[in-house]
Amino acid sequence: MSDRYAVIGNPIGHTKSPLIHRSFAKATGQDIEYGAIEGSLERFSDDVHAFRKAGGLGLNVTAPFKLQALALATERLERAELAGATNALKFEGDRIIADNFDGVGLTRDIQSNLGFSLKGARMLVLGSGGAVRGALLPFLAQQPAELVLANRTLSKADDLAAQFAVHGPLRACAYADLAGERFDIVINGTSASLKAELPPVPAEALQNATLAYELAYGKGLTPFLRLAQNAGVPKLADGVGMLVEQAAEAFLWWRGVRPDTRAVIERMTIPLA
Repeated sequence: MSDRYAVIGNPIGHTKSPLIHRSFAKATGQDIEYGAIEGSLERFSDDVHAFRKAGGLGLNVTAPFKLQALALATERLERAELAGATNALKFEGDRIIADNFDGVGLTRDIQSNLGFSLKGARMLVLGSGGAVRGALLPFLAQQPAELVLANRTLSKADDLAAQFAVHGPLRACAYADLAGERFDIVINGTSASLKAELPPVPAEALQNATLAYELAYGKGLTPFLRLAQNAGVPKLADGVGMLVEQAAEAFLWWRGVRPDTRAVIERMTIPLA
């Protein structure tokens, strides 16, 4: 009988996780079954426990359950604890172990796949949601010259900066405070692109950037990426590489082998046009 894993979210029909993990399993010779679960908004914990009782060994967790999954865990690894959310669970007996691979997947995509070093870079991150929280510790571990966190609600960015500042040079600001500043790498972690909207970042903040990265994936040339293109940013990227790389980290955590990601990323990449 194959070992069972799945992704849980609501809605879940759009998920690419089964495709990704089945590709990983085929490439690495791992005997797994990987499905998708549309979790109940009212009975998330019941769904998780039912999956465990049926023999499930691990879950990827997507919106809107990342906070509930963390609360359900009996053990929280540092990345999940600091992010305040988890995107992966592992079941070992009575233990429910939580980790968060969003940030490490994003960092790997930027550095290993796209070839941009974060060490010594001036970075601007837009937004302060769960994906951004998960990225801050892996970003700061790469020793950027400075990481600036901009958000519509400054108090949220201030809270994150206070929490993570011990790990590296991090400061918060409002969008209006970005006037006159220049950055090497700009990352959009807001939900604006999901609604085809533009976060209120001044175009001048992108003028010296070499990379503009959109966490959303499969949306083509989003308003943020179009702004970056018009500002002359030479490299534009969306979050498909992050998606695949965080999946590879979870696969390694569960199975003890890290799959090669290049073929899957190439298969899933949509031209930014």
